[in-house]
Amino acid sequence: MTAAMLHFEDFPTGETVTYGSYTLTREAILEFAGEYDPQPFHLDETAAETSLLGGLAASGWHACAIMMRLNCDGFLLDATSMGAPGIDEVKWLAPLRPGAVLSVRRTTLDSRASKSRPEMGLVKFLFELLADGEAVVMTQACSIMFGRRAA
Repeated sequence: MTAAMLHFEDFPTGETVTYGSYTLTREAILEFAGEYDPQPFHLDETAAETSLLGGLAASGWHACAIMMRLNCDGFLLDATSMGAPGIDEVKWLAPLRPGAVLSVRRTTLDSRASKSRPEMGLVKFLFELLADGEAVVMTQACSIMFGRRAA
């Protein structure tokens, strides 16, 4: 790890940062759904039109995977991340359509130093997956463990 890496101390409560750009294609939706979530409304445009989604839409799990990639590229690969103890909540708020350009808005909700492991701290985030820079299509709340600078 280098000194330029993000540490626990680099995530002040209340900070909001937006990053990333990923254009979702029809082909990517079909490929992911075919492999991991083969429900008709993710694979078949005719079935999707008559579904609750009202048209072809990406799997929510595909949205989670895209968000993870954007988070890795946006900050995690340049951080002292030690992983996460789990996800508190995921909400899929709107269908994710082909052609959407996705980015992430990250808000730091809280942080606390670990009492049992002084070399690390936990930072709680709200991640919002944005379509076309404004529509929030998914949210995820979770804590991530980071190395502390003093350790």
